[in-house]
Amino acid sequence: MSIPPKSTPLVAPGHTRPVTHLSFSPIQDDGTFLLVSSCKDGNPMLREWTGDWIGTFLGHKGAVWSTKLSPDASRAATGSADFTAKVWDTYSGHPLHSFPHNHIVRSVALSPSSSHLLTGGQEKKVRIFDLTRPDAEPDFLLDSGVLSHDGMVRSVVWVGDHTGVTAGEDGKVKWWDLRTRKLTTSLVFPGPITSMELSPQTQRLVVTSGNTVAFIPVLPSNNQNTHSLTLPYCPSSATIHPILQDRFVTGNSGDEWVRVHGIDGEEREVLKGHHGPVHCVEFSPDGEMYASGSGTIRLWQTTPGKTYGLWQGQSNGN
Repeated sequence: MSIPPKSTPLVAPGHTRPVTHLSFSPIQDDGTFLLVSSCKDGNPMLREWTGDWIGTFLGHKGAVWSTKLSPDASRAATGSADFTAKVWDTYSGHPLHSFPHNHIVRSVALSPSSSHLLTGGQEKKVRIFDLTRPDAEPDFLLDSGVLSHDGMVRSVVWVGDHTGVTAGEDGKVKWWDLRTRKLTTSLVFPGPITSMELSPQTQRLVVTSGNTVAFIPVLPSNNQNTHSLTLPYCPSSATIHPILQDRFVTGNSGDEWVRVHGIDGEEREVLKGHHGPVHCVEFSPDGEMYASGSGTIRLWQTTPGKTYGLWQGQSNGN
């Protein structure tokens, strides 16, 4: 009887404080992709799909809570506790734009063509910046008054050409028409939203709130149902397998473990290796691995023992 290979994570070192957010680019024309990490050390890092370090974006004066790459990976956007959002050239590492805010920026999202930037955070306001006119004042996405949400904006994502989705500590997920800047629909959770990530291949939003993880169609008119599960713990973040869609991975700030669940919620694996709370998890776009962030970044193989990236396949001693 052969023992299945044990999952051995690759450690991607470099950060000096807790890692707050992880995001992969789509698969590029050459078949590779990039990983970008946000950290309380204020220095977001760009990595190859293998986990190898490419460079660090230097310029923020406070914790970075969110970093996202453009679809072609030529641009990165960051949101920081220094009350700014910045847009960067990923080839040179140079900042292209810096947009001041009046409080901490918790989440950013670039439009598919990198022409616009969405931001949200502690101010409870969602802004949209026109990167072709960076000196112009931003527009605001406001819901009946001067605020976008009745709590901190935890996450903003850009869906398709002209839809923005925002999630807040008020427990609401809101869809906005970015052409008219108007609210189109919303969904209410019983407690604060702790994370919301876009899964482009599955066309779903993965949302965590309290003990709940929910897989929501990116556009409510798709006639797909929301798939929602209650877990025995409070996930900090969750990510769905982009191809198979048969499993999801979670982080948990209550312990130091990464968990793999079947899409029915059954716990399949508990992965140990981090030395602190796991704040964020993200599947790679090819589904071959997932990244988790605590004090360090760890990369885990979906199929341990397979030759992939820096992992050399195991023969189980045969």
